[in-house]
Amino acid sequence: MVLFGALLHASWNLLVKTRPNKQAATALIYVSAGFVAGAVLPFLPMPDAASWPYLTASTATELLYGIVLAAAYKAGDLSHAYPLMRGTAPLLVALGSSLLVGEQLPRVVWGGIVLMSCAIFSLVFEARTRGASASSTTVLALINAFIIAAYTVIDGVGARKSGHPLAYSLWLFALLSVAWVVWIALRRRHYRWGDLRREIPAGLIGGACSLASYSVALWAMTRAPIAAVAAVRETSIVFGTVLGAVVLRERVTWVRACAALAITVGAWLIRA
Repeated sequence: MVLFGALLHASWNLLVKTRPNKQAATALIYVSAGFVAGAVLPFLPMPDAASWPYLTASTATELLYGIVLAAAYKAGDLSHAYPLMRGTAPLLVALGSSLLVGEQLPRVVWGGIVLMSCAIFSLVFEARTRGASASSTTVLALINAFIIAAYTVIDGVGARKSGHPLAYSLWLFALLSVAWVVWIALRRRHYRWGDLRREIPAGLIGGACSLASYSVALWAMTRAPIAAVAAVRETSIVFGTVLGAVVLRERVTWVRACAALAITVGAWLIRA
């Protein structure tokens, strides 16, 4: 289930990368997901009150994630930015969940997480040979890795406290859609109606993929250690690399290919 969610995640990121106005596409993906979530929420129980502070914190954090995501894809390749964003986060999540949540991870899980993260750091050094645009992409992607790690730990704990991870996930997307509408209203000079209207089809498809992907991840975090689920979810890097090469015709160097392979091996170590 987590692997399927990873494929969905890579797919909606591909949608953002291919759109001419990446900020507008990202906004509509979250707004669309929020509308879908809002339609389902009346049929689900309310999350426990203990989870609402986590929902609030996650809404702010994931709004920032979407803004930085669009900027990273505007600056560089999907096969560069996506692996850096998604692959650096597992080690950060492992450290965060171990220190803040008290989860004790087996050595084999730590080995898989470290292998995946080392593969991603090799992409940082590769970017230094590709000029200024690659360097700016690297900086934005690494900033987003910290943001991803933060909201992953927040939501992992929040979903457990909610008593109903699906309701927690849907409330999160509903709140995110409101946050994005407010953001668009505050920056209306940067979001022309024509641009938003053109991104509606991509927003609907991407919103459904995003909502399904994260709901699966939060459900899994109630059944397994947060760091392990987060790391297996990062196999979306493999999907993102393949999609970048096949769909966008990006040049995937041997460093990128080897990093994707190392991530896959790391995921299997964690699964074992």
